[in-house]
Formats: sequence, C-alpha cells, structure tokens
Amino acid sequence: MGNEKLSENINNLEKKLIEVRHNFHKHPELSNEEFETTKTLRKLLNEAQIRILKLPLKTGLVAEITGDREGPIIAIRGDIDALPIIEETELEYKSQVSGKMHACGHDFHASVILGAAYLLKQQESTLEGTVRIIFQPAEELGHGAEDVLASGALSNVAAIFGLHSAPELELGSFGTKVGAMTAAVDRFEIEIEGIGTHASSPEKGIDPIIVAAHIITSLQTIVSRSVSTFDQVLISVTHIESGNTWNVIPNKAYIEGTVRTVNANMREFVPSKMRQIIKGVADSFGATAELKWYSGPPATNNTKDWTEVALEVAQKQGYVIRKLPDTLIGEDFAFYQEKIPGAFVKIGTGVSYSLHHPKFKVDDAALLPAANYFSELAKRALVILKEK
Repeated sequence: MGNEKLSENINNLEKKLIEVRHNFHKHPELSNEEFETTKTLRKLLNEAQIRILKLPLKTGLVAEITGDREGPIIAIRGDIDALPIIEETELEYKSQVSGKMHACGHDFHASVILGAAYLLKQQESTLEGTVRIIFQPAEELGHGAEDVLASGALSNVAAIFGLHSAPELELGSFGTKVGAMTAAVDRFEIEIEGIGTHASSPEKGIDPIIVAAHIITSLQTIVSRSVSTFDQVLISVTHIESGNTWNVIPNKAYIEGTVRTVNANMREFVPSKMRQIIKGVADSFGATAELKWYSGPPATNNTKDWTEVALEVAQKQGYVIRKLPDTLIGEDFAFYQEKIPGAFVKIGTGVSYSLHHPKFKVDDAALLPAANYFSELAKRALVILKEK
C-alpha cells in the first residue's frame, strides 16, 4: 500500500508540473514583464506553504525552505522570461500571445525548480540547512541575475546551482563541466561620421559606408591575427545602417554587433584592440568613429568541487552523462558565480530545433526527473557544507 501511495504521489506531481509548464508556455511574458508568471508562482508556492521572501523585485521571486536553521544556505535557480519570437510549433499548448514564445525553455526551468521546491518541502524537517528557490526574471536581457543579487536574496548563500534545457541532448542525458559553460557576452555599437555629398561627386565628401566596410573587414583580423587560435573569441557584426536613398552619399553610418569570450584577459583585450582599429581606419579616410561598449554577463564558471557533486548526483539519479560541445552563447547565471561558487548544468529535453528557434520544443518527460535531480542535489550540497 505504501508503494502504491508513493507511486500515486509521483504521478500526481508529474501531472502537476506538466500542467504548470503548459500554462507558462501558453502565456509567455518578456523580460521584466513577467507579472502573471510571478503571480502564478506566488499562488502555487503559497498553496504548498512554501515561504516567499519579501524582496524589492518588480517581477520574479525568491522562496525559502528551511530544515536546520543553524545549517548552511544553498540556492537553486530557474529563469522565467520568454522571447519576442512567433511560435511555429503545432503543440496543443502553443503560445497564445502573438509574437512571444518560450523558445529557450524557461517554462521548463521554472517548472523544474518549482517541482524541486515541492519535493524539498515534503522533506523539510530532514534538511541540513536552508534552500533558497530563485525564480529569476529577465535572463534574456542578460541582467536579471544582477537584480536578484541587488535585492539581497543571496546573502549568506554558500553554493548555487542552475540549469538549462538542452535540445541537442536526448531524454535522460545530462552535461556539465568545470570552468566556462557559456561565454561572456558583450554588445558594441560603432557610430561613424563622414561628410555627405551627391553620389555623383564622392570626392567632395567622406563616404561613411566605405569607412564602415573597411572597419568591418579589419575587425575580423583581431580573431585571425591578434588572438591565439587556442583562445575562444568571436566578433560578429550583425547590424549595419546608413543612408536613405540611391543618389546621396550619407554623412553617417552605424554598426552593431557582439563579442563573445571565455577568458577575462581576452574580454579586456578585444575592445581595446577594436578601438585602435576603428580609430585608425576612420582617421585614414578623414572620418570620425566612436566605439560604444555594453558589457553583458561574464562567462559562467563552474567550480571543480561543485561540478563533481553535480555529476555524482546526476549519475545516482540515472542520467547518462554526455560530453558537452563548446559554446559561445551567454547566460546571466554567471553573475551569481562571480559571488558564489556553484555549478550550472544542462539537462537533455529531447532532440529538437535549437534554442531561440520558433519550432523549439521540450519533452514533458524531462520534467519530473529534473525536479528530482535538483531536490537531491540541494540535499547533497547541504550535507557536504554541514560536514565542513
């Protein structure tokens, strides 16, 4: 009878998590607009009698489950925002909000961490300390984690863990590694000013389009000639704008793009080298050009000890461990890891279209195992810290 009851509870939890995820997926909200998502999470946590911390967060929330009040504090994090993408799946629960979609799996992340919270609440009296449950807004903007940190939610937290859905991995698979799991992500703008003129008399002006073209080509030499082939550096120009008609040479041009690095030294070197090249090219044509730099999240940094713990728990939970390919995508979980040691992991959600693709999908069968994993990881981390 006991086994039947346990099986019933597990089935009920899985159904609940699927229902929750489908609801989030149908009603996606963009970064810093996650008001209804936050309201739903608050309701679900209150129903489970899980304490929610009073924090100055506009969206998102942090809850807390405590066993031994004298024990250590650890945190587990799921993000909750969606993307401005038109969904192209045929799912019964596809987005009902035009132009918005959970195309990065944050509906999965939030549901997994909620499931872990439910499981930890059931075992609250046996916990060797406190688990903070973070439902973080605005990850897609790259700075939501900074808002959570600024709220004081992670004071005295000794370790932190987060996850990402992995559409490149089959169900039941898992991946993580020591060091950088994702890259530092920075954005740049270049504003070029020349002298406009009639297209028939280019010698009377300074063509900013020509200057832009030379700058773009020259920037690529940073990776090919100024950086070791063993360093991971990427410079991508993704937006060019200049002029508004066919017979006028304009006076301005605009370039926008991104730089990805995994090494802190390279992150400092690249913008310095870019400024040197941009000024040199502009000067050679008699134009002026200014680089504007916008720092995003740094590279994630999984510590060796917590990565080993994350892998140990995954193996015990029956996950198949996969070697992860290198990637230069960004993840603002890295801001937490600047302050707190921990590990970021990837959980296979069934092979699908890539993240940020309008046909991206997550298999619901990945939900319950991932929730179990994070509850076990949290418990294991508390035991390890208590024994130190």
